[in-house]
Amino acid sequence: MLKFLFLLVFMSPLCFFKKMFWSLEHLLFIFSFFFIITNMYGFYWMNISYLFGCDIISYGMILLSVWICSLMLMASEKLNYYNNYSHFFLFLILILLILLFMTFSSMNLLMFYLFFESSLIPTLFLILGWGYQPERIQAGIYLLFYTLLASLPMLLGIFFIYYKNLTMVFNLLNMNYCYLLFYISMILAFLVKMPMYFFHLWLPKAHVEAPISGSMILAGVLLKLGGYGLLRVFPYMMKLGVKYNFVWIVISIVGGSLISLMCLRQLDLKSLIAYSSVAHMGITLSGLMTLTLWGLSSSFTLMIAHGLCSSGLFCLANINYERISSRSMLINKGLMNFMPSMTLWWFLLSASNMACPPTLNLLGEIGLLNSIIGWSWLSMISLCLLSFFSAAYSLFLYSYSQHGKLSLLLYSYSGGLIREYLLLFLHWFPLNLLILKSEICLLWL
Repeated sequence: MLKFLFLLVFMSPLCFFKKMFWSLEHLLFIFSFFFIITNMYGFYWMNISYLFGCDIISYGMILLSVWICSLMLMASEKLNYYNNYSHFFLFLILILLILLFMTFSSMNLLMFYLFFESSLIPTLFLILGWGYQPERIQAGIYLLFYTLLASLPMLLGIFFIYYKNLTMVFNLLNMNYCYLLFYISMILAFLVKMPMYFFHLWLPKAHVEAPISGSMILAGVLLKLGGYGLLRVFPYMMKLGVKYNFVWIVISIVGGSLISLMCLRQLDLKSLIAYSSVAHMGITLSGLMTLTLWGLSSSFTLMIAHGLCSSGLFCLANINYERISSRSMLINKGLMNFMPSMTLWWFLLSASNMACPPTLNLLGEIGLLNSIIGWSWLSMISLCLLSFFSAAYSLFLYSYSQHGKLSLLLYSYSGGLIREYLLLFLHWFPLNLLILKSEICLLWL
C-alpha cells in the first residue's frame, strides 16, 4: 500500500507547474490501472504494512475514489480554462484523494477515525472556494457541524475500545459488550455521513452549493465513507446490532419512501439528484443493518454502483448549467431539441438510477430487497413504495427535462464536447461492466 501512497504524495508538486492539469488527470487514470493490476489476485489483507492494508472492501472503495477524482478533473475543465486558481484546486483534490486512500486502507481504528474526519477539510474548501452562490458558506457550516458533532462521541467509543482491548487493529479486536451508549456513539458518525433520514439536511444544501467536482466527490465517495465505516465496525457489535438495529431499519425504509416523494416536488436538478442519493442510501443502510450475507454484500455493491451513477447525473446537470446558467427544471425543459446528443446519456443514467438491467444498481437492489424482506415481511409495504417512487422520480427527471416545450431562452442548438461524452461514458461503462464480475462482492465474506 505504501508504494501507492508515495506515488500520490510525489504527484503533489506537479500541481504547481504550468499546464499540468491534463497531465495530472492522466496520471490518476494510470494510477487506477496500476492499482487494478497489482491487487488483481488474492483479496485477503494484501500488502500489509504496520498501519495500512487492503482487503476486498478497501479495494473497491479505493478504486472508486481514484476513478471519481480522475473524472472530477475531467469535469472541471472550465477552472483550467479561466485559470480560476486551478493549481490550488488540483492540490486540494490530490490531498483529498490521499486522505481517502489512507482512510480506506487503515487497519487501525484510531487512524481510520483521523483520516475519516480529515477528508472533511478539503471538501469544505472545495465548496467554499469554488461554489456558485453566497449560500455556500451556510452549506459549508451545515456540513462541518453535522459531521463534527456526530463524530465526537465516536472518539470516546474508540478510547473505550482501547481501554478494553489494549489494541485498535481491526483484526485483533474482540468486542461484544452490550452497552447502548457505546453502540450509539460508534455508529452515529457513520449515520450522519451516509446520510440517514433525519440526519440528511446538510446533504442537499452541500450539493446545491458545491461546484461540479464537490458534488461528484460527495455523491461518489464521501457518502460511502459511512457505509464503509459501518461494515468495519459492526463485526464487533453483533449482539448490540441484533438487539437495536430495527430502529434504524424502520427509520431508513420509511424515510426513503418520504424522500422519494420529496424528489417528485423538486425544481432544482441538483437538489433532485441529491435527495435521490438519500433515498438510495436509506435502502443501503437498511440492508446493511440486517447483518445478513445478502445485506452486507449487496450494500457494498450498491455503494459502488450509486457512486458511479449519481456522479454521472451530477455531470449531466452541470453540462446543462454551463450552457443555460440555470438548474431550474422550469427552464431546463425540452432539452431534446437544445442538446439532442445528450438525451441518450440522460436516458442511460436515469435508467441506471432506477436500477434497470444490466446495471450494477439492479444487482445491489435485488440483494437488498432479499435481505430486508428476509428480516421482516412487513417491510414489503415501504419497499414497494420506495421502488415505485424511485422509478417515478427517475422518469420524472428524464421526461421533464428532455421533453416538453422549449423555454424562451433556448431557441438555439448546442452540441456536446468530446470531453463530456468521454466523461459520461467513463461513468456509465464501469456501471454496466462490473455486473459481469458480480460474484466478487461475496468474496470478502
